[in-house]
Amino acid sequence: MYKELNTSTRVLMGPGPSDAHPRVLKAMSTPLIGHLDPEFVAIMDEVKTMVQETFITKNHLTFVVSAPGSAGMETCLVNLLEPGDEIIIGVNGVFGGRMADIAERCGAVVHKIEKEWGGIITTEDVKNALETCPKPKMLALVHAETSTGALQPLKEISDLIHNAGGLLMVDAVTSYCGVELRVDDWDIDAIYTGTQKCLSAPPGLSPVSFSDRALKALENRKTKVQSWFLDLSLVKNYWGGAKRAYHHTAPVSSVYALRESLRIVLEEGLEKRWERHQAVHEVLKTKLEELGFKYLVDEQYRLPNLNSVFLPEGNDEALLRSKLLNEYNIEVGGGLGAFAGKIWRVGIMGESCTLNHVNMLVSALEDIKEFKRG
Repeated sequence: MYKELNTSTRVLMGPGPSDAHPRVLKAMSTPLIGHLDPEFVAIMDEVKTMVQETFITKNHLTFVVSAPGSAGMETCLVNLLEPGDEIIIGVNGVFGGRMADIAERCGAVVHKIEKEWGGIITTEDVKNALETCPKPKMLALVHAETSTGALQPLKEISDLIHNAGGLLMVDAVTSYCGVELRVDDWDIDAIYTGTQKCLSAPPGLSPVSFSDRALKALENRKTKVQSWFLDLSLVKNYWGGAKRAYHHTAPVSSVYALRESLRIVLEEGLEKRWERHQAVHEVLKTKLEELGFKYLVDEQYRLPNLNSVFLPEGNDEALLRSKLLNEYNIEVGGGLGAFAGKIWRVGIMGESCTLNHVNMLVSALEDIKEFKRG
């Protein structure tokens, strides 16, 4: 006989998910109603409006994909790319590489701007790429690279790609609701994010938004979108319009949770939330450096809510992460790709972004006898 489900209560300080507010968990237990029930349609409308407010956009085609952030990535690419289209993709970590893989599967001609992990894509990099590919359909960049903790500048690059006649697509999975992000002001054409990072909702949904410029590209397609489930021409009629057309069964309880997490963000205020993440990051940075940790990313391009750090010399990073998890219930993330076994990724996102979280982590490290200070 299977036992009753009973997981440990963790302090989530990895690359995601982050701790959920009790209000969000309570919202998930709200009784189920049908996904076409008028009450649920009203909830969808509220969620759409709150996503617009948190993206800081008036884009009409703004909704939530019923799948995690990787599906948001795929939604943007499969709808805006056709076989033979040219796309420039910034690859400075895992998720730029993933975008390139999906774009190739769409039949697009991919031009990669490959940079050392931990670095960013510069305006000069984009100018050079535009010399090789002067008329791209799109430029795709990761705003906050979760594998490295690098924060990508976007505003100047936005002008470059639009002057070349292309679209700007942005991965905002780890930046949304944690650092400054202005979809309309920065003229972003397609953007996707996830719910489990700085928003502190359960994983499994992906808010997305598309500009009028992107919609024209969709309307001018000569081929069918290769994915039925992610085809915007179909799913948009479920999230908008006077009469909702059935497309799929939405994850009702997850949408309840998302609505509550968005309410919490807007109650705090976006700018205050950005400031909180920066302030807590400064405290974490000081304390980690005092212990001998060193940051991977240059300070001017450092993502405050995802801290990628090298451990002090002589430490077994896997052993320490295991002790933090098993003896102190604190989760931090290990490195990916080239940085596997070499760095930690310490998240202070959303509900996990408090001075108490910082102090719990630092106190636990100081208490572990195997930890060697630098």
